[in-house]
Formats: sequence, C-alpha cells, structure tokens
Amino acid sequence: MKKWISILLLSFYLVSTTELYQLLKIPTLIEHFIEHRGDNPKMTLISFLKMHYDHPVKDADYQKDQKLPFVAHSCPLALLFIVNPDFTIEIKKQIILDYHKEISTFYDLFYDKDASNSIWQPPKNC
Repeated sequence: MKKWISILLLSFYLVSTTELYQLLKIPTLIEHFIEHRGDNPKMTLISFLKMHYDHPVKDADYQKDQKLPFVAHSCPLALLFIVNPDFTIEIKKQIILDYHKEISTFYDLFYDKDASNSIWQPPKNC
C-alpha cells in the first residue's frame, strides 16, 4: 500500500512541476489525428506528426494545433534562491542579572515524580 501511495504522490509531483503534464494531452492528439484522417484518409501518423511538430504552419486549425502535447511549453515551477553577499547576522549577548523572581517551569507545575515512579513498583497483593 505504501508503495502505491508513494508512486501516486511522486506522479502528482512530477506532473505538476515538470513537462510531464503534456502527456495528459495525448487524447487531444489522437482526436486531432482522427479529424485530419477524416479529411485525408491517406495521412499516416508520421506525416501528421511531421506536419504539426517538424514545420508547423498557421492554418485554419491553428488554435487546436496549439493544444497538442509538447507544442506550447510552459515553465510550471521556477524557483530561484539568491543569497545576498552583504547579508550578516549579528548576535549580541545581553546578560540580565535579576535574581529576585524565581521562574517556575513545566515540571514544577505539572510533574509529579511519585506518580510516574509508582508505575514500576511490583504488585503488593501477591
């Protein structure tokens, strides 16, 4: 089960951050090929791909051609990190000498040492 979930999450990540989302447009490619095949029954898949990818032409179905996979590229995610060379961090030590007030901690308020030690005692009615 973990294997399938990790494959699914990796697939989601790769589709959303790389050009793999273009593979989701393959049904559009098939549909467009069938339309061209209806106009010209002698058209092969290779000639269709050459027409749309090798030397694309602005024709009547140019808008449909732009919806084919790997025709129009985009940059789905671009991250750029730059560290400023003049960036500095100054840490100033400040000592406060005020012993008038005792600071209570979590253990002082909520921790009962005897309660946690009583768990490890042997049973008394044997």
